Amino acid sequence: MATETYPTSHAESVRKLADRMAKDIAIACGVTVGVAVLVAVLWEGLPGLVGALVGGAIATASAMGTVVLMRRTRALEPMMVMVIALAGYVGKIIILFVVMTLLKGVDGLHTMSVAVTMMAVILVAAGAEMRAFKKTKTPTLIVSEGEDRP
Repeated sequence: MATETYPTSHAESVRKLADRMAKDIAIACGVTVGVAVLVAVLWEGLPGLVGALVGGAIATASAMGTVVLMRRTRALEPMMVMVIALAGYVGKIIILFVVMTLLKGVDGLHTMSVAVTMMAVILVAAGAEMRAFKKTKTPTLIVSEGEDRP
């Protein structure tokens, strides 16, 4: 049985968490979109199918955006990463609001299927992120060799 190695830097810790989050989000969102598509097809037929697929794609892309942001900022100082994460969250909310507004009047697209699928996928993705954090073995405090220990 192989022993698990722990990250020795903040960047390694973030990379390890991002890898686990990507896997968990992909699985959870895929299953959620599948269920949403099935329900939407039974509920509204073809417009429901299209709506659920569009909503699922947008919400999954939004969730994976968090992982991309983590990977791109992992080498920065932890405080700066938190600032960028908050800005990324606000940016995603604005983008999702604009997209929903633009999709409101599209023919052949059941708007409620889009909205319900997006809500479900975003909530499930948040749960997958929490699960990934809980399951990933990352130290809370990383002390370098040369630093004084408290």
